[in-house]
Amino acid sequence: MELTDWIYPYPPLLSGVLIKRYKRFFSDIELDSGEVVTAHCPNTGPMTGVNRPGSRVMVSRSDNPNRTLPYTWEMIQVDEDGICAWVGVNTALPNRVVRSALEARLFAPLGSYQEIRGEVPYGQDRKSRVDFLLRGRGDAPPVYLEVKNTTWALGSLALFPDTVTERGQKHLRELAALLPDARSVMLYFINRGDCTQFAPGDSADPVYGQLLRAAIAQGLEVLPCRFEVSPAGIRYVGQAELCL
Repeated sequence: MELTDWIYPYPPLLSGVLIKRYKRFFSDIELDSGEVVTAHCPNTGPMTGVNRPGSRVMVSRSDNPNRTLPYTWEMIQVDEDGICAWVGVNTALPNRVVRSALEARLFAPLGSYQEIRGEVPYGQDRKSRVDFLLRGRGDAPPVYLEVKNTTWALGSLALFPDTVTERGQKHLRELAALLPDARSVMLYFINRGDCTQFAPGDSADPVYGQLLRAAIAQGLEVLPCRFEVSPAGIRYVGQAELCL
């Protein structure tokens, strides 16, 4: 797989306009046909800057008769400072996309590995699960890889998190505790193609920013990965500049 290939091709999507997002899981959308539907919003966070009523959106439709809401809100179009871009809002996709990218060996900084395992228990109490555990041959240290979906941006600067995240703070502490016996990697999935830089969202969660910088000083590796999103699919376009 080349960097220019679609890692995840979307199913046929329907376009419309966002009316409102409410109760975290619901979004009312007017399709181009004029029909107003309630779609599942697969993002429980505040969605800072990416839930503006009147914006163009794309939704998928499931034929599963057991689903309460057949439509899923997949992406939204943002237009800031003359730059127009699609932003993925379906938080169920980043881990699937990252697994495909890992299988295709698209992330060169991770080096060589033979085994990819998902949702592996780790941490002092073994109650946390790391998104991916990579193992190589011989005495190569294991790689613990955590993925964070990132959609908040100020201009070309992507930021994470966009709210206080005690869970995210815990993940940083647990990844740092693995060092130096293992490699700990935080992969920020920048779910939009218009950002070329990444920084911690200090104004939203200053504790997270402090913990991230401290973990980096201990040896935590950070991969701020840029993904282009379009109604056709998602593709990896390289790393953003890390700004600390």
